[in-house]
Amino acid sequence: MKIGIAALVSSVLLSACTESPTGRSQLMLFSSGQLASLGDDSYAQLKEKEKISTDARTNAYVRCITDDLITVLPSPWRDRQWDVTVFDSEQVNAFALPGENIGVYTGLLKVTENRHQLAAVIGHEIAHVIADHGNERMSNQFAVGLGLQVGSVLVSENLDNETAALAMAALGIGAQVGVLLPYSRVHESESDQLGMDYMAAAGYNPAEAANLWRNMAKVNGAATPEFLSTHPSPQSRIQALEAYTPKVQQVYQQAAAQRRKPLCTL
Repeated sequence: MKIGIAALVSSVLLSACTESPTGRSQLMLFSSGQLASLGDDSYAQLKEKEKISTDARTNAYVRCITDDLITVLPSPWRDRQWDVTVFDSEQVNAFALPGENIGVYTGLLKVTENRHQLAAVIGHEIAHVIADHGNERMSNQFAVGLGLQVGSVLVSENLDNETAALAMAALGIGAQVGVLLPYSRVHESESDQLGMDYMAAAGYNPAEAANLWRNMAKVNGAATPEFLSTHPSPQSRIQALEAYTPKVQQVYQQAAAQRRKPLCTL
């Protein structure tokens, strides 16, 4: 029985391995169609629940920057129809969902000092969709749950009930801190990098990405310790962005030389 369970788990996980845009191995257990359907449903619910901005200038500004970024996305993403909604809320937030859905909250515009910084946020969120992070996160959670079920079978055969319960609780905490949270931090860092690629190619200054997160750190204040957080600490993030900036400066300069200069203004 033990061998059969292990073989089944291994077969499922090995058959679902793929590669992210940066060359990182990913586990994908769900289809793109399933994720797009979930994304569309969530987006529709948000638009029903949240107040949508009717300010023409704000909507044009956000749409202008988004269109600049979409133009330089890899195929087939640049050829798809992206839905962009500006939510009238003080939340300092933005998101992108499978199904090519983007949301930007007006509170974010008070933290982004210029169009370059807003491009960094939107590029980051688009990168989550292109790198299929939603699929990977769901797949990892499913795999961890499957692994814990296998562990419970093995533990229950060798330990008394009380000890088995303690062991399973420890396994659960270990999975959260040791697997799921680090994967989330990897997703954030990967999206930062891809987002900088997109903004540089669209003619937005990638050096502003680090400045954006300095602003965000001031707004967010004290943060959760990095090893217990789904996001890198602000300082870790800023350092990584600064380290990556020189690698995309040439792309940014080439975009400027080709007269790809952002004209979006609020």
